[in-house]
Formats: sequence, C-alpha cells, structure tokens
Amino acid sequence: MQCPKCHSGALQPTKLEHGLSAMGCNTCEGALVALLYYRDWVERTPLDLQQPQDDQESSTPLQALIGTTEETNSAMSCPKCTRLMLKFRISGESDNKLDLCSFCDEAWLDKGEWQLLKMLELNRKMPLVFSEQWQTKLRKQATQDARDNRLLQYVTETELAKAKEFKQWVSEHPNKERLLFYVNQN
Repeated sequence: MQCPKCHSGALQPTKLEHGLSAMGCNTCEGALVALLYYRDWVERTPLDLQQPQDDQESSTPLQALIGTTEETNSAMSCPKCTRLMLKFRISGESDNKLDLCSFCDEAWLDKGEWQLLKMLELNRKMPLVFSEQWQTKLRKQATQDARDNRLLQYVTETELAKAKEFKQWVSEHPNKERLLFYVNQN
C-alpha cells in the first residue's frame, strides 16, 4: 500500500503503542490504523499502560504539541480501496482532522496526531471523534466561540463573563420570557 498523504513510499508495519499496530510512512510519519485492531487494543490494554510513557510527552503543553502536528488539508484516498476518506475534526483546540475510510474502517493519523489524541485523552476514545454527536458538539462550540469573539470587539473579557453568567441564569429561570421581554424594553 502506498502512503495516502505523500505518495512517496509503501506503508510499513509500525506500532503506535505497545500492542497497537499500524501501517506507517517513514517519509511523512503518518499512520494508517485499522479500527478493528484499535478497538481490540483498547479492550485488552489496561488504562495505566496507555498513559504517556515518558515525562517529556506528558509535560508538553497542548499548544506546543499542536504546533508540531501536521494536517492534510486535501482529500485523501484510502490506500486499501482508493475511496475518498472523510475528515473529522478532533477538537476545538486544534484544526487537526482524522481521516476515515468508512468502507474499510481505517483511520489515517498525520504526524503527531496520535500524541495529540493522547494529550486530549482521546486515545482510548478515537471512534468517538467519528460520531455525529462529537462533530455537532465541535460545530456548536465553534459557533459560540465566534459569537464571543464578535462581542469581544465591543466589551471586555469581564463584561463577556458577566453576559454569559446572565445568559445562563435567564435560560434556567422559570419566567425567562418575561425577563427577556423586560430586558429588551429598556
């Protein structure tokens, strides 16, 4: 199988973790992970053996780790079946996306994305990233972040925090319609 990202060489057997095999590219350092093998690894590997192996990895700040990951922006073809792989955003903290061939049930991880999953404590929950609920949550968060940033053009961080607190209070109040009517009338 050829690397779906750099197309420069054949994928070689590699290990992401002890007991978790993948097919890796020596050039771009990406890896193709069979979700069948991944699920088996999660089931048979105790949680304490899946924690970061060295202190350097566990002490790396998330933003520094994000800066070392790579992201494939263009669509990729599955190296097994040549169908297009779908992209799924990992988190709101990074722009990285995992590529999934839903036909072969294989995921492509670009360089550094396995470490990113570990840092975000998603290494045991990778299939969650491919769920509609996860992607919907990320889209809602992105929308809320955009609203916050637009409001921050006119108010301070402290005022934004007060507005959020008020919004939460109103949303839970049994007479929220009357409160909102009152606020809008002034």
